[in-house]
Amino acid sequence: MFPARVLAGVPLALVVLALSGCSSLWSCTDTTAKRGEAGVKVQVEDTSGRPLGVTAEVVDWRLEPHPQVPSQGDRVHFHYRFDGADEISGPAVEACAVDKKRLVLGCQTVYSSQAFGPDGALTGDDWLAVEHPEQVAGVLLIPNDQSYDRRTCDQDIKDGGGTHPPKPAGMGDQL
Repeated sequence: MFPARVLAGVPLALVVLALSGCSSLWSCTDTTAKRGEAGVKVQVEDTSGRPLGVTAEVVDWRLEPHPQVPSQGDRVHFHYRFDGADEISGPAVEACAVDKKRLVLGCQTVYSSQAFGPDGALTGDDWLAVEHPEQVAGVLLIPNDQSYDRRTCDQDIKDGGGTHPPKPAGMGDQL
């Protein structure tokens, strides 16, 4: 169909196009959102820091053995509420057990879609396992929405990139 000389030049032509900037349509940058101020009650915000019109709140918490593994000792059992969230595809926030200095002892993500209730007030409960439960002074929520994290440039140079939620809080982080 095509002479061998023409086909041999195709890879070279693609390299020239890529180096000439034709691939700049696929320029990809990743950024990470700044972590919002943690609190017992927070306005959930998108990766730009704009409120989503949803509040998340730690209603109460206590130390007690988990009923399925009581031999493992006390865990942090907390109840939370999302107001204004969509039951199906609503936001998610990090819940963190902290000590008196607001240093993280353990965290996990809680999803509004796992909560239930009438009229947009979705409630749920969860458990946090921490190494030293006796040090827990409270449970705080980090307001950044964790429910949607787009693909990174490394994963997909064409469709990836953009602003991503902040990295999850780790042990010893100050909230």
